Amino acid sequence: MGFMNRLRSRTREKRDGVEAHVYEYRAPSQRRGTPSTAGQMPISVLEILFAYICPHALDESYVVAEDSTTGDACMLCDMRDLAHCAQVNRAWADIARKALYRSVRLDSVHYCEREIDLAAKRKRRSFFERNGDPKDPTEQRMLLFNRTVREAPDLAALVHILKMPYMTRETCKVNLARIVSVLPNLRYVDLPEGFYSDDPACSPLRQEIQHRCPEIRKTRYIKGSEESFSMLAQEPTWQNMEVLELSGLQVELDILLYVLSSFTSLQSLTLGDIPSLDDSLFHLDPSMPLFPPLKCLTLDVAPSITSAGLMAYLSRSETRAVLTELCLFQTGIPPQELYGILSHTPQLTALRVRDMISRALPLAPLPHLASKSLRTLHFEILPSNPSHEAPSETYYSYLATSILSGSLPSLTDVFAFSLSLPELLLSPPVAPFTGPTKPRFSTVPPMRDPGPPTTTKPRFTPLPLSPLRTTFQSLNFPNQNVSPLTGIKVPLSIYTKSLAAPELEWNLTTIDPPSERNGRRGSASTTRPISLAMWEKAPASPTWSARSRDSVLVGNGFGGFLVVPEEDGGSANGTRRSSPMSPPTRLQLSPLSRGGGGYDADWMG
Repeated sequence: MGFMNRLRSRTREKRDGVEAHVYEYRAPSQRRGTPSTAGQMPISVLEILFAYICPHALDESYVVAEDSTTGDACMLCDMRDLAHCAQVNRAWADIARKALYRSVRLDSVHYCEREIDLAAKRKRRSFFERNGDPKDPTEQRMLLFNRTVREAPDLAALVHILKMPYMTRETCKVNLARIVSVLPNLRYVDLPEGFYSDDPACSPLRQEIQHRCPEIRKTRYIKGSEESFSMLAQEPTWQNMEVLELSGLQVELDILLYVLSSFTSLQSLTLGDIPSLDDSLFHLDPSMPLFPPLKCLTLDVAPSITSAGLMAYLSRSETRAVLTELCLFQTGIPPQELYGILSHTPQLTALRVRDMISRALPLAPLPHLASKSLRTLHFEILPSNPSHEAPSETYYSYLATSILSGSLPSLTDVFAFSLSLPELLLSPPVAPFTGPTKPRFSTVPPMRDPGPPTTTKPRFTPLPLSPLRTTFQSLNFPNQNVSPLTGIKVPLSIYTKSLAAPELEWNLTTIDPPSERNGRRGSASTTRPISLAMWEKAPASPTWSARSRDSVLVGNGFGGFLVVPEEDGGSANGTRRSSPMSPPTRLQLSPLSRGGGGYDADWMG
C-alpha cells in the first residue's frame, strides 16, 4: 500500500514539473493568431444567413403545419444546423435563439436520407430486441420542448408560432395544454378540431389558452361552440385578434355584432353558413355596434345578403380605405351586379366569386367590370345543371369583353371554370366575308391588259359566328392591323378548369400585352396543363386546392422516376384510362427518434 502511494506521488511531481514547463499559460492579449471575423459580422447579416440555413424559421403564417411546408427542405435538419450555429459564440447564440424559438415546428420525420438510418436505429431498442415498437418521435419532441420552455422562461417568451402534425395535436391534448401554459407571447398554435366545437375533452386546453395566451391572433368557432362564442360579448379574451372564422353558428345578429366590436384589431373575417345573416348586418343602427372595417371579408353560403346590403357597408369611407380582398361564395349577389361593387372598392386587389346559375346573362347592356387596383380575379360561375354549360359561358363572354375593353389594367391572374375563356380573349370577331380583298403586299407584277372582268368564287366560305362570340360585337375593330389585346396592359395568366372533369383538366394560358415601343401586337402561349406541385397560387381558393391534384414523384433508383401506374395494370403512356384518376397515395415514412443535438434544442432532432 505504501509502495503504491510513493509511486503515485513521484508520478504526480514529475508530471507537474514537466507540464508546467512545456504548457505555459498565455494571456489573451499574448495569444497568437487574429481574432475571428465570425463574431464581428453585423446582426442584420447574421439574420439573413440564418434565414437561408433554416427557411421555415421565418414562417409567420396562421395556417396549419400541413399547409405551410417550405418546398422540399428537411425542416428537422435545418433546425439542427441552426442549433449548431448557436454554439459558435455568444453573439451568434443570441440571434440563433430568436430564430429557433420564434416559429417552432414539431415534425414527425426527416424528409431526407437520414430518416432511413434513424428508422432502423429506432426499432433496435436493445441488443436482443432488434425489431421493437418505436416510440412516437413527435410526442418525445413535445416532452423535450415542454421541459425546455419550463426551465428557460426567456426562451418561452420568444415563441410566437407553434405547429405540429395533425395526429399529434389530436392525441396529445394534455401535453399541448402544459406547453401553452408557459408561452405568454404565443400568437398561433395548431389545435385539435374539438377545440373549435367546445368538445369537453379540450376544456383544459381551452382554459389554458384563454387565460395564459392573451396574444392569440387567429381562432375559429364552428357549430357547437355558440356558448363560448357568446361569452366573448361579456368577457373579451383576445384584444389583438386578427383572423376570425365563424361557420355554422346559431347566433343572433346582435350577439355577432357585439363580439366583433370587441376585436379592435380584426383584419380578416369569414362568415359561413350562418342562418341569421342578412342585409341588416351592414345597416346603420344607433343601438347596435357597427360592422367593423376589414382588410379581407369572406361571405360563404349567405343567400340572404344582397348587393344592396353590401353596398351599404362599402359606402363607408373607413371600409373603402382598407378593404383589399373580397370573397363572395354562394351569396345573394348575382354576377351581373359585380360592377357596382368594384366601383365602391378602390383598394381592392383580389375578388373571388363563386355562384351557381340557371339562366344565361340578360341581354340588356351591362357596364364593364372596372377596377384599377384589381390583380387577382376568381370568376367561378357554374351551371346549376352540369349537363348544360351554355348559361355559364355567357358570363365568361361578359368577363372577356371587360378584359379586352381595358377596364381592368392591373389584372394579372384569372381563375375560371371555362376552357373557352382563352379562346374568347384571343379570337376577336371576324368581319363578314364581302368578297376578295386586295393584299397589302403583292408579289406578282400587275398585268397591262387585265381583259374582261370575270366572276370568281371565294376559296373559303365564312363560318357563322358562334353564339359565344356574339357578345364581342360591341367591340369595334375597324383596323385589322390593331391588336385585339390592346386592353391588356400587363402579362395575364389564365387558369381554367373543366366542368366535366374538374380534378383532371387544369390548364394555364399566358398572354403578353402589346408594346407600343417595340411595335409588338401581343402574344399568347399555348395552353398547357398544370399541377399543384409546381403551382404556388393553389391555396388562393378552396376550389383550386384539391388534394387530388398533388403530384408525388417516386424515384426508381437510377436517377429517374417511376411510371404512373394505371388502374387496369397498364402504364400512363400505353393505354387509355378507363376511369378518372384516383388521389395519389403518399409515401408513409416511419417516425423518427431524437437525434443530433444542439444548443438548448434537444427536441429538434
